[in-house]
Amino acid sequence: MTARRAAFLDRDGTIIDDVRYIARPDDVRLQSGAAEAIRTLNVRGIVVVVITNQSGIARGMFSESDYEAVRTRIDAVLGLDGARIDASYHCPHYPDISGPCECRKPGTLLYDRAVADLDIDAAASMFAGDRLRDVLPAGRYGGTAYLVQAPSTPDAEVTEARACGVAIVPSLLDAVRRFR
Repeated sequence: MTARRAAFLDRDGTIIDDVRYIARPDDVRLQSGAAEAIRTLNVRGIVVVVITNQSGIARGMFSESDYEAVRTRIDAVLGLDGARIDASYHCPHYPDISGPCECRKPGTLLYDRAVADLDIDAAASMFAGDRLRDVLPAGRYGGTAYLVQAPSTPDAEVTEARACGVAIVPSLLDAVRRFR
């Protein structure tokens, strides 16, 4: 069987508005064009994988069940527009509280799990997010990186991304349109 292409997407600030430590499903707001972007990936047969840091769990700001409720709400809202996320992986750790881990981005443990679980060709895949840590793993795998410049994206990370040759785009939809 031939490995499949994937879109490794960050969640907060890329698919949904970054409201800092989202714990309530009612606070879910899709980024403009996110549903269309994900639906386009679905139609193209590209596996959609969310990889997200959720340090609010370790910080005690919300629970695993709160995270799951928000994830379920995102799936439902996307579904209304005919879009679906194929798999979600999250890091619940925060180094100052739980110590270092390999799953917190830019660590690649969650990407490695997704590649193995879903038979993904990471070198033929895209990596998109609003923070540099979301797209740095593309370099390890040989994939294509897109930094989505959102209000949550620090200017210094835009400058560093440019210096690293990462494409800067205004939205997830723009990244998907560029990815071939």
